[in-house]
Amino acid sequence: MDQDFVVFIEKVKSLAAVDLSMYKEAQMKRRLTAFRNKKGYSTFIGLYRAMTKDQKLLEEFIDRMTINVSEFWRNCKRWESLRDQFLKEMIARSPHLKCWSAACSTGEEPYTLAMILHDLGALRTSSILATDLDEKVLDAAKRGVYHERSVREVPEYYLQRYLKRLETNEWEIADELRRAVKFKKHNLLADRFESGYDLIICRNVTIYFTDEAKAMLYHRFAEALKPGGILFVGSTEQIFSPGQYGFETADTFFYRRV
Repeated sequence: MDQDFVVFIEKVKSLAAVDLSMYKEAQMKRRLTAFRNKKGYSTFIGLYRAMTKDQKLLEEFIDRMTINVSEFWRNCKRWESLRDQFLKEMIARSPHLKCWSAACSTGEEPYTLAMILHDLGALRTSSILATDLDEKVLDAAKRGVYHERSVREVPEYYLQRYLKRLETNEWEIADELRRAVKFKKHNLLADRFESGYDLIICRNVTIYFTDEAKAMLYHRFAEALKPGGILFVGSTEQIFSPGQYGFETADTFFYRRV
């Protein structure tokens, strides 16, 4: 590995509590080299030194290294499975659900969950924590205003009920949903996990991590779930041999804590 990048990884871990060694090297180095060059630095150490003096640059760096691509009802059939196969059953047992949307980006996923829980009559009795490393995307999530492309998969019934078109042709999430989601900064690879969750949603995130980081996360997600709780992952994140982490396959891209 390039020594300049090795030293950068070590120093960034101290500066920003971000462990770049947990990310797939080729993908991350490509993204950060483009960022470094765009900012006019010939070395990663030069970029690091600048970040220690410029908070805005550091925030831009964190924004670049996190992958902020999201939309409501992404892979719609999977959300329907969550609603019909899992949430209805959970609510029948107890309407007091504890849910976590991990690496939530700009908020589309936790708000999608909030739509479903509201429609099933369980939003007011449930809690939704939504977390991300990037404070910039969390601020956007709290505002709850979205471009047309973010809502293209929302079923018409939910679109009309929970989103309002603004004069700018953007869409605003309903106040009741916005109040129901608690957004918080959280580093998946470093910070403590709460426990007792009925549902954890972490989609299209672990694909950027090394196998070692993924294994660590799956163990920690299992520990954070109640027995019988569900982990919902992305469409490219099938967990092979889920039993080694304390899970069993409940459906495609859904894993139940044993």
